[in-house]
Amino acid sequence: MIRYNLNLDMIARSARPTPPLPAASTADPALAGLAGPALRTFFSVARAWTLSNDECITLLGEPRRSTYFEWKRAMDGRRARDTLERISYVLGIYKALQILLPDPAAADAWVRKPNDGPLFGGRPALARLLSGNVADLYVVRQYLDAIRGGG
Repeated sequence: MIRYNLNLDMIARSARPTPPLPAASTADPALAGLAGPALRTFFSVARAWTLSNDECITLLGEPRRSTYFEWKRAMDGRRARDTLERISYVLGIYKALQILLPDPAAADAWVRKPNDGPLFGGRPALARLLSGNVADLYVVRQYLDAIRGGG
């Protein structure tokens, strides 16, 4: 079994945190304009990572199923800042993996492979991402950003 172990403790400990989206409500026109592109890109990543609807719902912060399927259908509209923040972290994780593992298939598979890194304890990164906590999305993104040398 191939284990994808992006475990560089020294670099990870010295990482600068990657800031989330600016604190603002979706009434902020700048954030409201991000919803459509953010959702379209999120669902592209979801396809690449072969995420189930339930996994997507968890990553998006547990919206009602009807709301989730409306987002998936329309790919546009206003989203809560929390949802946009979560999407931002997922996209940052995706980007970091594409840089670290230039083979797209390996980069996309990484989230489901067992990982001996300190954050994962032999479990796939996706298990941590699916905890439901936005902090876990942040920590995984920070970990990958540290390995690739910055944000």
